Amino acid sequence: MTLAPVPSEVLTELARTQPSPTGTAALRAGLHARRLLLLKSLLVRVEQRSALLPSAVRQRFKRDWALLERAERADAAAVRDVVDYPMTGAWLAEALAAPEGPAFERHLAHLGGVAVAAAVRAGCRVGGTLMLPNRALTLPGLGMLRCPSGSARLSSRAGVVRITDGVSSGGVELLSPAFRPEPGRPPSVGGGTGWSALRTLPGGSVVLDDLDPYRVSPRGIGPAALPAAERPHSAHGLWAQRWREAHELLSATHPGRATETMAVLRAVVPLAPSESTGGTAMSATLRAAPGAVLAQLPADAPELTESLVHEAHHNKLASLHELVPLFRPDGGTLHRVGWRPDPRPIPGVFQGAYAHLALTDLWWRAWNGPVTPGEWRRRAADQFESYRDRVGQALSILLESDELTFAGREFVREMGRYHASLGVAARIRG
Repeated sequence: MTLAPVPSEVLTELARTQPSPTGTAALRAGLHARRLLLLKSLLVRVEQRSALLPSAVRQRFKRDWALLERAERADAAAVRDVVDYPMTGAWLAEALAAPEGPAFERHLAHLGGVAVAAAVRAGCRVGGTLMLPNRALTLPGLGMLRCPSGSARLSSRAGVVRITDGVSSGGVELLSPAFRPEPGRPPSVGGGTGWSALRTLPGGSVVLDDLDPYRVSPRGIGPAALPAAERPHSAHGLWAQRWREAHELLSATHPGRATETMAVLRAVVPLAPSESTGGTAMSATLRAAPGAVLAQLPADAPELTESLVHEAHHNKLASLHELVPLFRPDGGTLHRVGWRPDPRPIPGVFQGAYAHLALTDLWWRAWNGPVTPGEWRRRAADQFESYRDRVGQALSILLESDELTFAGREFVREMGRYHASLGVAARIRG
């Protein structure tokens, strides 16, 4: 299909929306390469604009960057975990887009939290004091320490990093994964006032991120510009319950897809409830932050199951498009699709068709699965034909478009072949 570093057989698996460990690994590698490129772009911008930055800002950036490099030398895989965390990507996008001046300088300060989180994971020694313009130190993937003094003191010993407020008694001790004797042991081995740790959802390593300042853009999400749900109003208990039930339902329907979802996703960002009542909960994926699902609390486990499959495939396609361009930007044409009232550009049609093809496959398996719960099976029977028809119409739009790349057209053709096979299966069943 393409000369990009994704084998044709992997692209075929991805086009058919099927779980593919090889495909997941390729997408992760591509994501990491892009993150390194964005970090280098940030470094280049700082070096080129060095004369415009206050001396304190330059010195802090230099020290934070040195800590990140030191942690990388100690444990590259651990640092990769932090660099590839979804909200690290969102931060880089905001920082690189920020105009010169105080806004850019505030974004640069966040590198300190990224570097400290990397040092914690790598078991790297730290020391000194960090100035915190926002009076909080955010450690991506770990948590947040609120520091009323506007500074944080760092020290370390044998795999433990201690972070305290510059004046008050608030603080936390964080243990490197290499020093945790029990699998799944939380990173925090002692926390005082001001420390809030991210909480892991049941059955894996996906966290409910209701802390990171970059988890939702200041512009909000969707037409209603929904903000993030703030702790303590993020409903962690309900999220954990729905997540457990959704994972059990997805595992009963398609075990491979349940495993893939846990591998593709790293964070769920709870969104604030809408002012209007009723309707399906809003969910979204940010191109700058693959691996995160931004969502309002779903009404029940089936709704969350659908959202997870839907958003996981938005994540997959967004990551793949960075590796293998599937469509050309800014084509300008708009098209009607079956799942939205507003006309969509070709990238939106492509993303929607891919996510809905995955849901069509899910409904087919739920309808025919030997251990599918009865209510889920009935829902699947109602949904399958509707989703199959919508995807078929969208695939026709894509194949008639001149805005796809060669790889994108081949990808859509493979999507079409799999879509047609589901149609054959439906006719045989009927």
